[in-house]
Amino acid sequence: MNFDSFFSDVISTVVGGSLLTVIFFAAKEKIFPLPNISGPWNMRLTTESSSYHPYFGMILIYEIIMWNDGSRVYGAVEKVHEKSATGERYFVGKNRTRGVIEGCIQKNYFSADKLLLHITEVGHGRASSTFHTITIRPKSVMAGRFQSMVAEQIGTSEWQRGPFA
Repeated sequence: MNFDSFFSDVISTVVGGSLLTVIFFAAKEKIFPLPNISGPWNMRLTTESSSYHPYFGMILIYEIIMWNDGSRVYGAVEKVHEKSATGERYFVGKNRTRGVIEGCIQKNYFSADKLLLHITEVGHGRASSTFHTITIRPKSVMAGRFQSMVAEQIGTSEWQRGPFA
């Protein structure tokens, strides 16, 4: 057995592996970083289907503060506006319903990144859950779909950094 060849093979393997590790780390952190979604957002939900007929076409607007810690996402949400078959309402101060956000960023290297969120809203009568699948875009606008346990609502979810017009 030739120990000179063995040691040179081990050293070249360790050096090559270390170099690949540095390259992959740099690519992940600098070339393909996680999107920064931290900060204030406004979200508009439009109900497309529901088991409760007055909710069809309902539009809800929320103000959101979100932050991400790596791929984990946390935040708070407040309902500020509702427009439905029963009328239009603006919520101010103590009349706003509040909720918490938990979720994650799904990093995709060959397609748009996804934001998967679970929002638990503590309404006036009970707590409810909504699940969102949002496509993250490079600018300050995102869009996707939501499903809510309130009257089995399903619809679109639009996000932007400033208020809706």
